[in-house]
Amino acid sequence: MKIHSLQVGTRALKRLCVLAVALGSMQSTFAQDKYDAQINSLLQKMTVEEKVGQMAQITLDVIGKGPNRYASDEPVVLDKAETNKALVKYHIGSVLNTANNRARTPEAWYKIISDIQNIALKQTRMKIPVIYGVDAMHGVTYTAGATMFPQQIALAATFNRQLVRSGAEITAYELRASSIPWNFAPVLDLGADPRFPRQWETFGEDPYLVTELGKQMIKGMEGEDNNVAHPEKVATSLKHFLGYMVPVSGKDRTPAYISDQALREYHLPAFKAAIEAGAHSVMINSGIINGVPVHANYNILTKLLKEELGFKGLVITDWGDIENLHTRDRIAKDHKEAIMLAINAGIDMSMIAYNYEVFCDNLIALVKEGKVSQERLDDAVRRILWVKYRLGLFEKPTTNPKNYAKFGSKEFETQAYLAAQEAITLLKNQNNLLPLAKNKKILVTGPNANNMRTLNGAWTYSWQGEKVDEFAGKYNTILEAVQKKAGAGNVTYVPGVSYKMDGKYFEEYADKMDEAVAAARNADVVVLCVGENTYTETPGNMSDLYLSDLQTELALKLAAAGKPVVLVLNEGRPRVISKFEDKVPAIVQTFLPGNYGGDALADVLFGDINPSGKLPYTYPRFPNSIVTYNHKPSESRSTVEGVYNYDADYNPQFEFGHGLSYTTFSYGNLKLSSSTLKANQTLTITVDVTNTGKREGKETVLLYISDMVATLMTPDVKRLRGFDKLSLKPGETKTVSFQIKPDDIAFVNLENKRVTEPGEFKVQIADKTVSFQFE
Repeated sequence: MKIHSLQVGTRALKRLCVLAVALGSMQSTFAQDKYDAQINSLLQKMTVEEKVGQMAQITLDVIGKGPNRYASDEPVVLDKAETNKALVKYHIGSVLNTANNRARTPEAWYKIISDIQNIALKQTRMKIPVIYGVDAMHGVTYTAGATMFPQQIALAATFNRQLVRSGAEITAYELRASSIPWNFAPVLDLGADPRFPRQWETFGEDPYLVTELGKQMIKGMEGEDNNVAHPEKVATSLKHFLGYMVPVSGKDRTPAYISDQALREYHLPAFKAAIEAGAHSVMINSGIINGVPVHANYNILTKLLKEELGFKGLVITDWGDIENLHTRDRIAKDHKEAIMLAINAGIDMSMIAYNYEVFCDNLIALVKEGKVSQERLDDAVRRILWVKYRLGLFEKPTTNPKNYAKFGSKEFETQAYLAAQEAITLLKNQNNLLPLAKNKKILVTGPNANNMRTLNGAWTYSWQGEKVDEFAGKYNTILEAVQKKAGAGNVTYVPGVSYKMDGKYFEEYADKMDEAVAAARNADVVVLCVGENTYTETPGNMSDLYLSDLQTELALKLAAAGKPVVLVLNEGRPRVISKFEDKVPAIVQTFLPGNYGGDALADVLFGDINPSGKLPYTYPRFPNSIVTYNHKPSESRSTVEGVYNYDADYNPQFEFGHGLSYTTFSYGNLKLSSSTLKANQTLTITVDVTNTGKREGKETVLLYISDMVATLMTPDVKRLRGFDKLSLKPGETKTVSFQIKPDDIAFVNLENKRVTEPGEFKVQIADKTVSFQFE
């Protein structure tokens, strides 16, 4: 496989685009496919205008009857004239999103999408169905009554492949029950920066964990054989290719500086594995890497994604990102030039959202002027048609909710509860404060205590999650779940601090704080629920990683009241709590656990469930100390002898993989099948795990391997290379086995080649270590 540099200067972008046109270099990478004949037949008959229309995606409000393109009347119906203009005159090939940023019933979705397909199939010359897509991030975001799972960061904390896959299967089923065949998920970005407003949408900071759970998402949504025409499966869209969530500022859609080596070592593996698992589409990073907007980066979109990785599905922009090349990034003098740059770089479909005429008219002109080649146009449309054929849309353009009896069923809800239960992570439990006795007098307080919105996070019934309370009334908040578990007479609630629900996510106010402190003095224990209100993308940007001043003040005053405090964290990213962590004896991380998070938490607090979550990221102690677990040796260096002390303090609040239980586990008998590993061989690593406590529990076994010496490229201190989760009864011992091949311990060198070098490697599982040699 030829390795390409991913870097390209902005001055070279236009030269690359001209080269791509002049050489016709964007030929399709497709192998022979059973749909080739149908696709070729369509391509031969289609006009340039019809092909360009297939590459355009608009949001539903554009064709909904209403005052303008940005809003629709309720109930939503299609505007006949606007729909005909978009689908018949401009040949638009895709629609996304909901209207008015609001969830719809499956029946409403069926009516809307059936009406769209009827026009596409009956009133257009080529009779090509529309492909409809939404962001179903932890369940079907925009469908009322859908099963809402924990968000991805919480699913990562389960370290349970089967739970992740089951949730994906249910989401696919409920998408099809909503007549929607295309999901803009999963997120395979590396969640390595706790400042970033979308860390909670990821599987955490570790490339192996993201890779493994990403594969489960693909197979869950698309099926083991990727037969997405199956009426219970959907096409996935991997996002956001590539290197999206590590900008220098920590803020959304701002510049990142990432070497080719780092892109390939840390960011690429999950996408590569998901493509090999059969994912049908890829969404592109909205940001900028090394000064170049990714939507205009030919080396990343074409040389890497389409040629090196051999991806044959469709490549779609994020919202309005071709326009951004002109209006935001200023690498194009006008919209027309922006379109030329993006399409020639490798974009197949533009998520235009609103002003589709600008895209279509300009792209038609570019093709006729020879600035976008016919080969590039045909390659893009071929990929789009391939996905539509794979989805079976030509034969069955919609699916009917009446055929999906399990939608929102008890069976599905149980799976959401189980996922929330295994996600909840016990971070601290001094003097075994937890589990609580059910006859205790409990004060429940904090802005997240009586709030379904914060349990779910964004992408729940609306983009920012502000409409959750309209749709989630039947579920239990933390307060309600605790009241049902302990009895309402034993529970007092005073908010202490509350969010401004019509304001920005960080806006809050003191709400009976003194009353809450007074109530604490009369309680046996305080359950303090803190964290964040809902946000995603740019509205979630932050300036201070510390937990808010008001919530910190509430925590300090409650701790000073003299009663033990159970700190419940309900947050999308790890807000720093070191100002008061030492004053609270118990800490429970719920992440964003979904509609059943309150129930699952109450079961954990009172001991009906034994917690088993593990942190999928490093929880920082200070805002300026956000080093990941797989850092370089220089970042955790011990004291150096002599005049100059170059020690480096690695000081997380809680380490990656940390998570306690109400029982205890011991590890022993760590063994290797051989003291050496050679090319084309497999090394077997085994370890015994024993439940040494008094109750049944689940334990996640984490396998780390350290490369002790690497040529020129300083190795990470350790890397996760395997994990397994098992359940053990008191006194029970099980042996866990891992298989390691040379490629599993490889790294990307300075030539951007993946290599495994001879030398010593150290294996670590819990507190046990052993070494082997690779020869």
